Amino acid sequence: MTIHFIGAGPGAADLITVRGRDLLARCPVCLYAGSVVPPELLTHCPTGARIIDTAPLTLDQIEAEFVRAHAAGQDVARLHSGDLSIYSAVAEQLRRLERLGIPYSLTPGVPAFSAAAALLGRELTVPGVAQSVVLTRMSGRASQMPAGEKLASFAATGSTLAIHLAIHVIDAVVAELLPHYGADCPVALVMRASWPDERVLRGTLADIRTRLAAEPMERTALILVGKALAAEDFVESSLYCTEYRRRFRSS
Repeated sequence: MTIHFIGAGPGAADLITVRGRDLLARCPVCLYAGSVVPPELLTHCPTGARIIDTAPLTLDQIEAEFVRAHAAGQDVARLHSGDLSIYSAVAEQLRRLERLGIPYSLTPGVPAFSAAAALLGRELTVPGVAQSVVLTRMSGRASQMPAGEKLASFAATGSTLAIHLAIHVIDAVVAELLPHYGADCPVALVMRASWPDERVLRGTLADIRTRLAAEPMERTALILVGKALAAEDFVESSLYCTEYRRRFRSS
């Protein structure tokens, strides 16, 4: 018996991995985050599966479902949105499973920032412009940011920023980034990338607040900031240059 944590991807039902889909299809129990996981994914569950929406549950109640399935010898598909490695609240569940001696596995999923970049038609790491992507957020009710993780500190690097769960404090985000990126720095707000109702709002640090006020978005929207979002006149990578010698090229 195993608890299989599965990254469901950013929203589109066909963006789950093949491994994740196959695990869903063979688990007699499925716990899923109903507020952010599309119901279409549940069609992969076997007929008669026990399907539980964890959105209204506490961590204790979720643990109780794990214990119940373990006692019955039933594998569980624990379906989370996006990828398990960031902002998934998986760590606290794994800690409890380890204390209980219940085995588990993790299957990664397509993260929201990756789906957002695809929707924008942009690479987030452009040669000579930005070679790092910082995944971060602002302090909120559910979790405070550690003292050393300041948005301004990340901005000082000039990296492309993917700021999660911060649309409701856009004023603070802009105030921290302006001194480092400048008013003309491109910004993209992406809501529900890969869902049928996906939306994109483009602008700059100078005008994104006004644009957002005119076209509000849900607080789950992702904020992408950085010069790479609009880079055009950049040096091409040496990877495919004729003078670049590598072991996969014979001449």
